[in-house]
Amino acid sequence: MSSILFLIIFIPVIEIYLFIKIGSQIGAITTILLIFSTAIIGIYYARYEGLNTLKAGFHQLSRNETPAYEVVSGAAIAFAAFLLIIPGFATDFLGFLLIFPISRKLIFNKFSKRFNKKKEKNNFIDGEFEDIEDHDDKKL
Repeated sequence: MSSILFLIIFIPVIEIYLFIKIGSQIGAITTILLIFSTAIIGIYYARYEGLNTLKAGFHQLSRNETPAYEVVSGAAIAFAAFLLIIPGFATDFLGFLLIFPISRKLIFNKFSKRFNKKKEKNNFIDGEFEDIEDHDDKKL
């Protein structure tokens, strides 16, 4: 089974379980209000962090530097906003993790170490070449 199909099935199951558990503790109306409030607060904070990331990206560009972290951070903030719009506690938790700069940086460092380990392998092919000039009659 592919991982995307697994996530499509597994995430709603987790969300339904959390709705039932949390709803039985704090009540149905409070649970619904909590879901809406986390979505609203998360979207506003995502907007705030997105604008800060955009400002930092323009600052990097003005110094003739590549804003690589800001681009990845902006994509993570957009994904976090999407997670916060989806009703549920697990997706809200993941969304808030991606929105806060401290946790986002920790997540990026963890993933960048994984990709740097893969990059350390010598993925090149050694070979020789020979220039063939056009005016020569000897062509391969």
